[in-house]
Amino acid sequence: MPRQAILPAALDATGFRLLNEWQRDFPLEPRPFARIAQAVGAAEEDVIAAYRDLSAQGLVSRVGAVFAPRRLGASALAALAAPPERLEEVAARVTREPAINHNYQREHRYNLWFVVTAASRAQLEEVVAGIERDTGCAVIVLPLEEEFHIDLGFDLKAGGEGRRPHADARSDEPIARGDADGGCALPALERKLIGALQGGLVLEARPFATLAARVGLTEGEVIACIARWVDEGLIRRFGVVVRHHELGLEANAMCVWDVPDAEVSGLGRRLAQEAAVTLCYRRRRVLPGWPYNLFCMIHGSAREEVLAARADLAARLGLDRHPHAVLFSCRRFKQTGARYLDAKDLAHV
Repeated sequence: MPRQAILPAALDATGFRLLNEWQRDFPLEPRPFARIAQAVGAAEEDVIAAYRDLSAQGLVSRVGAVFAPRRLGASALAALAAPPERLEEVAARVTREPAINHNYQREHRYNLWFVVTAASRAQLEEVVAGIERDTGCAVIVLPLEEEFHIDLGFDLKAGGEGRRPHADARSDEPIARGDADGGCALPALERKLIGALQGGLVLEARPFATLAARVGLTEGEVIACIARWVDEGLIRRFGVVVRHHELGLEANAMCVWDVPDAEVSGLGRRLAQEAAVTLCYRRRRVLPGWPYNLFCMIHGSAREEVLAARADLAARLGLDRHPHAVLFSCRRFKQTGARYLDAKDLAHV
């Protein structure tokens, strides 16, 4: 079932291409915006100005790296059941935590869902403990156990005609992990580069040179390092990171099933191939309150569109023979890029 972004009326054909075509495969060269300008038939300075404007409008979160989960630091999806009368208070406490990069209200007894990223597992546990202490709400932590599709790109063409196959969904190779503590085992200088990359590139003619000056490397070294990380899979994709809400994909549901352990990998790989699915992975159950282990996200312009897409794929794959739930997002309290390394970590680099 296709999903379609409802783009701003003022967005012209060039603006659409700038949003859609460089969500991945961003030019890793000294003047990347000049290369993009050549492709769209515009001037370099106009492309840079357009990206600045798209960022100011909230359509672009950043231009930069989406790091692969479990390859860098520690991260987990987490949730809590906030008393309805305290939801905004609890959400505010979660949001102000720097380690939280997504924080959503969803339709469920567990009504607040957030993603925690940290330099190590110990730091992640410290963040969770602080939230529990300050809110009085028990947190369930659902680490990623197997990924079937995690890309965070959105094809904006009607019906998703240009959508790429999920190459990662067809892979049977195990996903590499960090060190035994879930921390970053990269050399100090590379950790410093990751720290500088977390917020995205500066939108100027030679962004990699600016990045290099911040971390004490040459421009060529920075580009080569990023290219290597893309090849190795440490960076899932490098490019324009768009905001789906602002692009009209306002309805999203986290669809979950309790699948027998012997079946979940096969079903997950099949589910990840579906055009409607934007994320798909296996996470740890937390019994007795959370029995589900197979997750996928479906985005659409309206609730009915998402429900229709879910019903279609569930019927074809026979998913609903397993216990299941659908958790629509109600409110977005926070959405930023993941920050695995904070200032405290980088101070020792």
